[in-house]
Amino acid sequence: MRILVHVALDHGFSAQIQSALAKARWDLAEGGTLFSQALGAQNHTRLALACGSDHCPTALHHAKDLLGATARNRLRKSVRRALAKEIASLQPETLLLSAHQLGTDLAQPEDWHSLHDLLAPLCDQLEIIMHVDEPARLLAARYAQQVLQGRQAPLDQDLHLLATPNYARAAQNLWMPPDVQEAQFSEIQAPWPWVDLAALESVLSEVFDANKVSFFSQDADQTAFFSYLGMDTAPTLCPPSSPPAAAWITRCRQMNRLLPLLLRDEGCSLPRPQRLRILQDIHVDGPDIPAGALTQVSQRFSEDVQRLCQKHPGLEPTAMAPDTPLPAWHEADPEYGFRATQYLAHFLPRIRRLSQPITPAAPATAVDRTLLSPAAQVLLPDTAVSSLQWLAKSRYAPRNDDKSMAQAPFTPAPRPAHQAERLIIACMKDEAPYILEWIAFHLSIGFDHFLVYTNGCSDTTEDILYRLQELGLVTHVPNDDWQGASPQQHALAKSSNHDLFKNANWVTHIDCDEFINIRCGNGTLDDLFAKLPEATNVAMTWRLFGHNGVTEIPDQPVIQTFDHCAPSYCPKPHTAWGYKTLTRSIGAYRKLGCHRPMDLLPHMAGQVQWRNGSGKDITAECRNLGWRSSRQSYGYDLVQLNHYALRSAKSYLVKRQRGRALHVDRTLGLTYWLRNDWNGLPDSSIQRHLPRTRALMDLFKQDKQLKHLHDQGLNWHRAQAETLLNDPDTQAFYNDLLQHDLTDLERLALLSVLENDS
Repeated sequence: MRILVHVALDHGFSAQIQSALAKARWDLAEGGTLFSQALGAQNHTRLALACGSDHCPTALHHAKDLLGATARNRLRKSVRRALAKEIASLQPETLLLSAHQLGTDLAQPEDWHSLHDLLAPLCDQLEIIMHVDEPARLLAARYAQQVLQGRQAPLDQDLHLLATPNYARAAQNLWMPPDVQEAQFSEIQAPWPWVDLAALESVLSEVFDANKVSFFSQDADQTAFFSYLGMDTAPTLCPPSSPPAAAWITRCRQMNRLLPLLLRDEGCSLPRPQRLRILQDIHVDGPDIPAGALTQVSQRFSEDVQRLCQKHPGLEPTAMAPDTPLPAWHEADPEYGFRATQYLAHFLPRIRRLSQPITPAAPATAVDRTLLSPAAQVLLPDTAVSSLQWLAKSRYAPRNDDKSMAQAPFTPAPRPAHQAERLIIACMKDEAPYILEWIAFHLSIGFDHFLVYTNGCSDTTEDILYRLQELGLVTHVPNDDWQGASPQQHALAKSSNHDLFKNANWVTHIDCDEFINIRCGNGTLDDLFAKLPEATNVAMTWRLFGHNGVTEIPDQPVIQTFDHCAPSYCPKPHTAWGYKTLTRSIGAYRKLGCHRPMDLLPHMAGQVQWRNGSGKDITAECRNLGWRSSRQSYGYDLVQLNHYALRSAKSYLVKRQRGRALHVDRTLGLTYWLRNDWNGLPDSSIQRHLPRTRALMDLFKQDKQLKHLHDQGLNWHRAQAETLLNDPDTQAFYNDLLQHDLTDLERLALLSVLENDS
């Protein structure tokens, strides 16, 4: 028995095809094809709901109360039972399923794997038949649909991704777990990946096999499509609905930006039907968004479309031709002097009358462990579960507000040689496998030199640094004679008197597991300083990157290997918003501390200007004290400090044995791992620097001595990890680490118990 899954990327055309299939139901049945009714008469929404990602549920999942894993699993079982019962009862040769949400809501490869895993046990052959259109027309239609559902960002967000090497992946990286309280869902707010038809075909071919995927063009004549279904004549499609006017779309988008802010201030929510009614009340007629104004989209994917037309007989080249080019797209004028604030004020009495107050849920009388992840069901004590329930409703619940985490394009922009030096001061111990990448990366973004202190190294760290010193890139200072609280504090005290420190224009102290991720312009210091011309201190807030499921110690860049991190809003644990400071040397502070310059000179107080990673003035908060950002001062729009505190699981074992450079009296255990092992959110924004970083690393490794020292250091770390694992206690500790595969809230809840106990 064969199952055909029909998908149309355009919502409106999907409805036309489904209506035609419903009318032809009996003709299809005579040929052995059953247009399923087990999941609905025409659009099989439950199929799409059952296959969507647990990581990134949609607004429809929220509306149907299907956000929890337990409810989703129940739905999957229900869908499979219903289809199995229909197949057993009617015994068709072919079962045909169709859901337009499959084309709009399944954005990740794992979503399609979920569809395959759900249906494959029910049949001998599983195929995808998909209606597509020219990419510019698809994007124009999809954007309009998103805005009518609540999208806030203009189409520029999607157009910027055209410059990325992989459009679909860049768009997928912007699909985040939803903010249910703010009604932010990725299928509405984020760029849609399947404008990239070649990427979609590649994913489908990998999941379902290439010969089980067929594309058809989206035109009025569907003879080829219905012939594929076994029908001699194609039914006439119903007329398409009129596309929304571009001016109305502009009005709706502007209203979408303001309405959530009003509801937040009012402390209420607005039911979806009432929100849609408000958008209908600001409707105006006019021409729709012209696909011809999106010529850059057509040009970006033209070769892919030509190849697909040659490969798929159902794709008619004339139907896939782009529209006549027009002047580049600009958001349409909303007309008649429309101002969203005035209309919102007009609708305010209605909103207050129809809105629903947001009230905290009643406290649970018993702990429901079925709502926890599998690891949490085993590992979390009842006290942690109770803490989780409180955290979920508190201001400490983590969420992501960062909308620009995908890899951005860049072109090399070398800094003029005449500019003053930019210096990094670092303290290292046993960092041999990571030094070349760290040096290469920071050279590539505009730093000139590195002042590095070491103490008690057992690997080739010191030899690598001495060789880099011979090459003129690093100044290495042994710190074995350190005294006082920690080797790091001793080194920083000495660095303040070093000539390199005194002569540098900009200085920062960061560690070898920290990378300065400049997210504006071409990602260089020049780009950052151009955005912050008055800043004397830039607080670069940490973004904590977890071990990403990597256990071994790989010989590849850290910034490539570990690409999942904490959400942007993460006030707990207290270390999540730690920062390091990029400081202009104007003589305002007496000395350099681990996180920031210290001891402000009173007569210089008026000359320091602190900015956060988004360019916000935070001078009042950070002028004198502080080492971590607050809810008022965190920000990542211009720069963030990627902190790879763990790297891989085995790297952490070696780090744990080495000990800490600052808090030497504190051990590295499970609590430290849980504080830093954030893997819930993809962030590849730093990877645009990989070409420059790799080029410099390759140049370094042309030096035979440097390459030998790097390889020797890497082998030492790998051997050290295996030696540590021979100890039964370390092996048990290692196994325990890997069992803690928790959600963000579960991690915080367990941390609250562990930290209280300690």
